Amino acid sequence: MLKKRIIVCLDVKDGRTTKGVKFQNNIDIGDPVEMAKKYYEQGVDELVFYDIMASARGRGPILDLISRVAEQVFIPFCVGGGIGSIEDIRSTILAGAEKISLNSQAVKNPDLIREGARIFGNQCIVLGMDAAKDSEMPSGYRVYINGGRVKTDLDALEWAKKAVSLGAGEIVLNSIDADGVRQGYELTVTRMIAENVSVPVIASGGGGTPQHLADVLTSGKADAALIASMVHSMGYTVDGIKRDLAGLGVPVRL
Repeated sequence: MLKKRIIVCLDVKDGRTTKGVKFQNNIDIGDPVEMAKKYYEQGVDELVFYDIMASARGRGPILDLISRVAEQVFIPFCVGGGIGSIEDIRSTILAGAEKISLNSQAVKNPDLIREGARIFGNQCIVLGMDAAKDSEMPSGYRVYINGGRVKTDLDALEWAKKAVSLGAGEIVLNSIDADGVRQGYELTVTRMIAENVSVPVIASGGGGTPQHLADVLTSGKADAALIASMVHSMGYTVDGIKRDLAGLGVPVRL
């Protein structure tokens, strides 16, 4: 049976790791380089680094910081935020990233997914998608961009399918409604997208207990769970969460 992955997310603003609730009121919680090293030593399967202000400010990725984080971790490392061109993708990979997360820029220029996958391979291109409940949408969920600040006309399920057809090799699905609330992942939208695309789906937003991860990895059909608050500020460790998941019958890499 394929092992389920545990991925730690570092949201970075002005060079510091930050954490908010529903994408707002972010507070400084530490140095991303030190935190990356700590989570790597705890046995995290992958690390995600999001520059949460890059797209809103219209600038590219912070390559020197990405490079310093990459030097600390020897696991798949995904970077997102402000990556708007093939040159941005190339320079981010050269700085040490294995995967590139395209979110706002992919909505603005879907060809970036196709070109990125053609040049660097599908496994390198991750669709980052921020979705929130909206009864006007066919699937019941709408896509937002620019760190959840700008609503689009895109339906979450349709956009997921389109991105995969363009070449995205993985989807990180972040529920804006559940983000930072620590009450559990949004199982409905996660399951719906996981059942309708042929690539791995990573659930993001809402993890507060190991049971929440177990729920989204089993009934939510997610291939991986992204966590942040649990290890940043709630006293959990990656290895402790994995042991709890194994005890709940979820196959993880110990």
